[in-house]
Amino acid sequence: MTEKEGVNNEAEKLNEIVDALSAINNDPAVPKSVREKVKNSIETLNQENLDLAVKINKSLQELEEITENQGIPAYTKTQIWGAVSLLESVPVEQ
Repeated sequence: MTEKEGVNNEAEKLNEIVDALSAINNDPAVPKSVREKVKNSIETLNQENLDLAVKINKSLQELEEITENQGIPAYTKTQIWGAVSLLESVPVEQ
């Protein structure tokens, strides 16, 4: 895989993650505090001045805080875990 293909693949993966998070953010049944953290995660992923690893780590931290909250509906937790899995699957160069 060329470097350009890798960048395109990463961009596609990030777009997929942002789409998944946007679905959570736009769901009126999701508590406002959760939507705020999801929105922060989306904004982090969309920042062009951050390194990919930083974007992913900041987003993971934000999302993992949400999953520890006992007041979150099970369906929302499942959606967030799906987004976390997608984030963890993005290859990051060390």
